[in-house]
Amino acid sequence: MSIGELLSEYGNDYIAALFTTWKLTFISFALAIVIGMIITVMRISPIGPMRILGNGFVQIFRNIPGAALLIVLVYAFPYLDYVWSYETCVLITTTLIPAAFASEYLISGVNTVSKGQIEAARALGMSFLQIVRNIILPQAVRSSVLSLTNLCVATMLTTAIASQVPLKPRDLTGLVSHINSRDVGGVKAFAVSAFLYLVTAVIIGQIGNGIDKKVRIKR
Repeated sequence: MSIGELLSEYGNDYIAALFTTWKLTFISFALAIVIGMIITVMRISPIGPMRILGNGFVQIFRNIPGAALLIVLVYAFPYLDYVWSYETCVLITTTLIPAAFASEYLISGVNTVSKGQIEAARALGMSFLQIVRNIILPQAVRSSVLSLTNLCVATMLTTAIASQVPLKPRDLTGLVSHINSRDVGGVKAFAVSAFLYLVTAVIIGQIGNGIDKKVRIKR
């Protein structure tokens, strides 16, 4: 099957699969950033148990293979009477793992905030949450834009685990498996999906670079 024949027969499916990959990436990355911020606040909290929970979350989900977590959610949790849709299981997997890495990147950003600013805020009578909200997190995020951009690309690639479950509409990797189970798409089917992944990664990179140039902290 030539590229022309492949696109003629499965062109619309590729478009649908691309949008599925984009949707999974956007939702997972947005949730991962929110959760990552919460975990980061827990890790720098003056409350010991909060720090332990935050660090524990990072250590657990940073070291779990995505496929293994997805298998647990899809096949093990039903025995505990927790049954979710395939899409929900994929989203949980592609959110929790990136959230752990998001917290790591944000912690690096937190470390760029000078102690003098925090001491000055305390002298003004600001509470811990006020310091975090107004001083620490804004600067941490600004310092971590490029790292978070790379995380967004990694999250997009992680969504390929959706091919391990009968998700509909399929993602790009799942579509390749579907094509090769019906026709002899071979390397060409993979090449088209790889090209679409590449284009998406380049777009994300350009957006991230643009944001970084606007918000970068001048030192």
